[in-house]
Amino acid sequence: MPTSSEQTDDILDPASPQAVHIAEQALLGALLFEPTLIAKVDLEAEHFDNRTHALLFAAMHTVPLPDPEQHRENADWVAAVYAKARPQAPGLPHTYPHTLARACPRPEHAAAYAWMIRAGHTRRTLRIHAEQLGQTAADTTLLHRAEATVTQAERLGDLLDQLAGQFAPHPGSLPRTPLPPDTVAEATEEAIDDERLLLATATGSPQTVTTMRWLAPADFTSALHGSLWRCITALVHRGAPVDPVTVLWEAEQAGLLTGTVTTRTLLELLSDTHGVPEHWGEKILHRSLLHRAGTVADHIIAVTDDPATTPYQLITGSRRALAHFTSVHTRYHRATTPTPPSPATRSRSTPPSIRAGPVPAATMRPPRAGITR
Repeated sequence: MPTSSEQTDDILDPASPQAVHIAEQALLGALLFEPTLIAKVDLEAEHFDNRTHALLFAAMHTVPLPDPEQHRENADWVAAVYAKARPQAPGLPHTYPHTLARACPRPEHAAAYAWMIRAGHTRRTLRIHAEQLGQTAADTTLLHRAEATVTQAERLGDLLDQLAGQFAPHPGSLPRTPLPPDTVAEATEEAIDDERLLLATATGSPQTVTTMRWLAPADFTSALHGSLWRCITALVHRGAPVDPVTVLWEAEQAGLLTGTVTTRTLLELLSDTHGVPEHWGEKILHRSLLHRAGTVADHIIAVTDDPATTPYQLITGSRRALAHFTSVHTRYHRATTPTPPSPATRSRSTPPSIRAGPVPAATMRPPRAGITR
C-alpha cells in the first residue's frame, strides 16, 4: 500500500502529466527564481488545477518579497514559502521546490506559462458549467426544472461573455472536435399521450394553430407526430379546411401512411380530442427545452475534453452550442408568457370584482388509444 508521501509524489509528479501541469510547475519555478515576477503574473490561486500548486502560489503572495541581492545568495524566501504552504499540504515533500526549479526552462517566459494555466482553468470551468447544465435539466426532483435549467444556461452564457475578452480571436476559431450525435428524446408514455392529444385538439380547433408558431416538429419525441404537426400547420397556413379527413389526405401525400400507420388508426388519433391545444403544446415544448439542454451540455463537454482546442475555440464552440438552446428557450418564453391585452380589450374587460367562470380542466387525460409511435 503506497504511503502518504508516495501518493503526494504521484499527484505532484504524475507519470504522464498534462501540459497544464508542466506549465504550473514551470511558472512556480520561475517565481522561485525571480520573485519580482509575481507582480507581473495576472493569476489567482484558483486558476491552478493542482491544489498544492495553488497553495504554493498563494503562499508566494503572502510571504514578503525578498531583497533581490539576498535572494541570489540564500534560499530563505523559498524556505518561508514552503513553511507557509506546508500546514495545508502536509504531504508536501521538502524537495519539491527543487523539482519546481528544475521544471522551469526559462524564468523570463513566466507570462507564457501563466497564459497556459489560465487556458486550462477556462477549459475546466466551462466543463463544470456544462455538467451543471446537463444535471439540472435531468434532475426530476426540481419543482421548477425548466426555470432552473434556463438560469443555469444564463450563467453559462455570462461566463462565456466574461471569457471572450481574455483570449484573442484567431483563424480557424471553430473547434474541429467531432461532436457526439444528438441523443433521441425518450418517447415515454406521457410524452406520446401529450403529442397525440395535441394533434387531435389542433385538428378540432385549427384556429389556435396560428398562435402556436412557437412549436416545431423537432420538439416532438415521435418523428411521426412531428410530421403530422407539420401537416396540420401546412393546411392552416394555406387557409385550407382542417379536419381529420383533410389531415389524413395531407399525411398520405407526405408518405406517412405505412403498414402500421393506417387510415383507420390515424382517423382515431385525430378524433380523440380533449382539452386545449396550447396546454399540450406547452408540455411538449417544456420537454424539448430540457432535452436540448442535455444535448448542449454533451456538445460542450466533448469540446472541452479535446486538448487540441484552443481557448478561443472553446468559447466559440460553446457559444454555438448554447445558441441552439437559446432558440428553444425563446420559443418557450413566447409560449408561456401571457399576451398583454390591448387598451381596447382592457376597456371592455370584465370588472376586477367579477370573477370569470371556470376554465375547462385540460390536465385530465383520457385512456390511451390509437397510434403509439
